[in-house]
Amino acid sequence: MPVPTPPKPRRRWGLVAAAVLVVALGALGNVWLLQSSTDAVQVVAARTAIERGQVLTAEQLMSVSVSADPAVRTVPAGDMSSLVGQRAAVDVAAGTLLTEASTTVENVPGEGFSLVGVALSPAMLPGEPLVAGDRVRVVATLGPQQDAATATDPVALDAVVVSSQAGLDSVGQGQTILTVQVPDGDAPALAAMAATGRVAVVLDSRDR
Repeated sequence: MPVPTPPKPRRRWGLVAAAVLVVALGALGNVWLLQSSTDAVQVVAARTAIERGQVLTAEQLMSVSVSADPAVRTVPAGDMSSLVGQRAAVDVAAGTLLTEASTTVENVPGEGFSLVGVALSPAMLPGEPLVAGDRVRVVATLGPQQDAATATDPVALDAVVVSSQAGLDSVGQGQTILTVQVPDGDAPALAAMAATGRVAVVLDSRDR
């Protein structure tokens, strides 16, 4: 009896093509990963939000890996320590890459200006929290014996907020210590107003 010839296996060209495609895509992916890792550099970014005028600390900064782009003048991670102690020249959101223009070594106060601290109760402040760079007016309020109907226009001095710190007064009530920058000539008058404890702050502008 003749032995039947076994059937020839059929090649599944669809599976072969799919396998070739997977291998090709894998090779391209490896090339892309190699190219990306080759171009990546370590630069400085903000770990937390930084307000304009704040003095930078090491805790606010971090190192991240990004693809190099000559158009963006980032700060190399190796220079991170040089930024500590400088002031933020602009508002920096958390996660934002820092550039050479993000910080400044300019001293505060600058020449011709002075810093004055003003202690304020919550009622003497705007409901909106004040941040560095805000333009405000510090206004002398009425004393306990003054009549609003006969009082003259209150004294008001223009200032720029440098910092704001929450604390407690001598009797344990909440207060804010606002440090503001004013021209040298206004500093004595503002200090005298602040010493009375009868001042309020008006927020005028956040244009920076």
